[in-house]
Amino acid sequence: MSKVTVFGSFVVDLMARTPHLPVPGETVKGGMFKMGPGGKGFNQCVAAHKAGADATMITKLGRDTFAGVALSAMDELKMNKDRILYSDDVETGAALIMVDENSSQNEIVVVLGSCNTITDAEVESIADQLEQSEYLLTQLETNVSATRKVISLAKDLGVKVILNTAPVQEVEDAIYNGLYMITPNEVEAEILTGIVIDSKENADKAADWFFSKGVENVIITLGGRGVYVATAEKREIIPAYTVKALDTTGAGDAFNGGLVAALSEGKDIWQAVNFANALAAISVQRLGTTPAMPWREEILDFMKNN
Repeated sequence: MSKVTVFGSFVVDLMARTPHLPVPGETVKGGMFKMGPGGKGFNQCVAAHKAGADATMITKLGRDTFAGVALSAMDELKMNKDRILYSDDVETGAALIMVDENSSQNEIVVVLGSCNTITDAEVESIADQLEQSEYLLTQLETNVSATRKVISLAKDLGVKVILNTAPVQEVEDAIYNGLYMITPNEVEAEILTGIVIDSKENADKAADWFFSKGVENVIITLGGRGVYVATAEKREIIPAYTVKALDTTGAGDAFNGGLVAALSEGKDIWQAVNFANALAAISVQRLGTTPAMPWREEILDFMKNN
């Protein structure tokens, strides 16, 4: 099994469920409050780790109590903490999440904090970690300068780079060129390419757009419709597993973590997508993000029985 580096965000999720979302100036009594680890990078690394990958998390924390939420979660899951970066003057990130318990609609404010301040020098300091890795999985939730730098460094070192384009934002062509894989969802793919992903034909056009920018493999997640996969040899939609979803917040992170875990153990792209689909299907039947990620045995059992 090859090593994986996950470079990205960590924030503490502060989630309250309420009978309705407050209007400006209104105070609403909530029904439930939960605090826990989150952030796209962290969620994806936890998913990969629990799925059996040799995955190392790179993020940046403050010197505060919220940093302890990350570190104690990593201790509990027996994850490698050696490559965590620290800021002495910027706090650990946090997300304030309000969920309407009747409609499941939510409102979220994310303050990225220290993981939005990763310097080029800090990225260079992890070159030895990247050198030992076959895959780098990253997203767009840290400062873009750091994402740009880590992708460029990884490409120079011959690492296969997987970019999950969330939260979606325009990126320059240099970032696309030489990516091993890109994994937008259908909304992100539309924003980036200008093509509405409402058919396989249009997904093919979006894939061609990414291929023209120098991306090697394109994966577009389509929610309940499944996952569109395009390689140089073949293009098709792999159907999703049918489950009753309880909370889809971490579905994309679950999928990306499962995908890199499966690739790192030598599965081909098609097998890896099927494994990632199963991991995501289990996660959406549970509440939360990090706590919803299943262990490897659960994923294999699920695949055997479905």
